[in-house]
Amino acid sequence: MRHLAHLGLAAALTLSTGLFAQQMPAPTPPVPKDPGTSTPPTPAEDKAARDAVAQKNKTDSLPSPGENLDPKIKKGSEDDVDAVGNRSIGGRGMGNFYSTNWEISNGKQYSMEIEKSAHLVTDPVVVEYVNRIGQNLVKNSDAKVPFTIKVIDSEEINAMALPGGFFYVNSGLILAADEEAELAGVMAHEIAHVAAHHAAREMTRMNYMQMGQIPLIIFTQGSWTGYGIYEASQLAVPLTFLKFSRNFESEADWLGLQYMYKAGYDPQAFIQFFEKLDALEKHKPGTLSKAFSDHPQTPDRIGRSEEEIATIMPPKPDYIVTTSEFDDIKSRLARLENKRKLNDKGKDNKPTLRRVGGPSTDPNNPTPNSGDDRPTLGRRN
Repeated sequence: MRHLAHLGLAAALTLSTGLFAQQMPAPTPPVPKDPGTSTPPTPAEDKAARDAVAQKNKTDSLPSPGENLDPKIKKGSEDDVDAVGNRSIGGRGMGNFYSTNWEISNGKQYSMEIEKSAHLVTDPVVVEYVNRIGQNLVKNSDAKVPFTIKVIDSEEINAMALPGGFFYVNSGLILAADEEAELAGVMAHEIAHVAAHHAAREMTRMNYMQMGQIPLIIFTQGSWTGYGIYEASQLAVPLTFLKFSRNFESEADWLGLQYMYKAGYDPQAFIQFFEKLDALEKHKPGTLSKAFSDHPQTPDRIGRSEEEIATIMPPKPDYIVTTSEFDDIKSRLARLENKRKLNDKGKDNKPTLRRVGGPSTDPNNPTPNSGDDRPTLGRRN
């Protein structure tokens, strides 16, 4: 009897469980997102992506200076960091037909063209800070010309140095950098192009090609015709001044790392910044200028930079990563940019149309037309 009672209780529990399951609503399957309806990333999402990349870079095992120091570095070579400032890299010779005076005069000519069409940041605090960072890097470089450094008011992440030391830094680059060392790394790379005479050497190579019956350019009385003009932010500058061969870009990486290291900055910031820009461009295409996107930090370039840090740079007790002044300058520049955008938004630059009514020529209606230019009919007498 007790056994039958247990069986009845078990049956009742089973039945009640089944009824409860039938009464519960079935879970709604997740609706897959239509990839065609994705929305563009918000500024917060964009910043989160950049922070994630920065955090990943910090946790990656980047080589430290002197980690595998080469004891057989040739004195006075491009590998000798202690010889920075006393080396002649890419000077006049078979690989460079042009003098320093030629570089200065032509660089100045195109800097004037740039300043005619570009809007420069004139805030004295921002300009003085960027100039000070740049001049410190120049002092710790192989450059043999004085530098003139200015800031262009542009959201494009870019910097460019013309031959002869005419150097322009976009405000977008400053705002994209999270640390002063990142900004210094990009500036050092551009200074290296000038120090190694890359524009003059590129022109020389093109002249050699012309001598080989390849009419790529015609050089006449100090001007160029018949070859491409690079247009960045509506700035017309010769291609050979801004776009360099893979070897020259690699050399600028090599030298720029030495210059920022010599100036006291953490050389790892250079690699971190370009990896961050690469991720940012993939996340939000069009962020970088064409000059940057044409010469990405490919894995082989990054690997060579990591090797340089580990093998030719002796370790230091400390490095400059960032400063409170850099943060202040970024905040100040962001305020200036926002103010400019608000002012631009307040100006209605759109053309307006209005209908102009001329005097009436109808003898039956001698009064001037009051804005209504519809045809009128008069009764013939």
